[in-house]
Amino acid sequence: MDRRNWILLFALAALWGASYLFIKIGLDDLSPAAVVFTRTALAALVLLPFAVRSGGMAPLWRRAPWLVALGALQVAGPFLLISAGERHIASSLAGILVASAPIFTAILAIWLDHSERLSTPGVVGVAIGLVGVALLLGVDLGGSSAALLGGLMVVLASVGYAIGGFALKRWFTGYQPLALVAGTMSASALMTLPLMLIDLPDHVGPDTVGAMCALGLGGTGIAFVIYYTLNREIGPTRTSLVAYIAPVFALVYGVTLLDEAFSITTALGIVLIVGGSWLAAKAPARAPVEAPAARATVRA
Repeated sequence: MDRRNWILLFALAALWGASYLFIKIGLDDLSPAAVVFTRTALAALVLLPFAVRSGGMAPLWRRAPWLVALGALQVAGPFLLISAGERHIASSLAGILVASAPIFTAILAIWLDHSERLSTPGVVGVAIGLVGVALLLGVDLGGSSAALLGGLMVVLASVGYAIGGFALKRWFTGYQPLALVAGTMSASALMTLPLMLIDLPDHVGPDTVGAMCALGLGGTGIAFVIYYTLNREIGPTRTSLVAYIAPVFALVYGVTLLDEAFSITTALGIVLIVGGSWLAAKAPARAPVEAPAARATVRA
């Protein structure tokens, strides 16, 4: 990774770390589906004209079913789960739990992408990270069934992010990132529109309007352009490094701006998840086993 990609990675982490704060504010007036529809619709409205003008949308229309599937796996599904989960847990904790995405990326690579399979240090990192997830879910949430359900929703969202990363690599390698974002956000907005209409808000305050604008334009539109760009240039495993940088921003935002609690268990959980994710993402891929015939050819 060169300097440009590191800058993009930290910018993405700052934007995504703030997303949990904006979601929490938006939930004061909106349903989870309304939060997701608003953020994806805003992102689509801003980005779609530029994507069409650039010509990047034309190739995507021929792969519309796959684009819809990607939107469901990596945008609409995880966004709904995180928004629903944040009704019951702190925004900072949601940001920490999403940091488990590289762990699930490493686990799923066993079946989905052998080029991303981990060596022994990476497996150790996965185990450490899972211990951190279990600690936060089992201890930090205080035994509340609603809080536990909210935490599990966020963890499931991180699984969706991991699957979406592999789907993006397999289905859309070489496609324009701006067009991919515009297309997936448009598809996600259409998917969540019926759910939003079921539970329309009675009142929307100025704080919610501001939070949704920031979430839609920055945390969704701009952030996903950066994400898809990184995914194309450095691959899903290295791009997933953002998942253990963003929680630091989410924690700072939540504690300082929303006065959320920060306990020793929270600190230990983030150390285990972030440390395990870092080890899993940093570890080299397991070298493929050569067939006897291939080895003979190399020796010759």
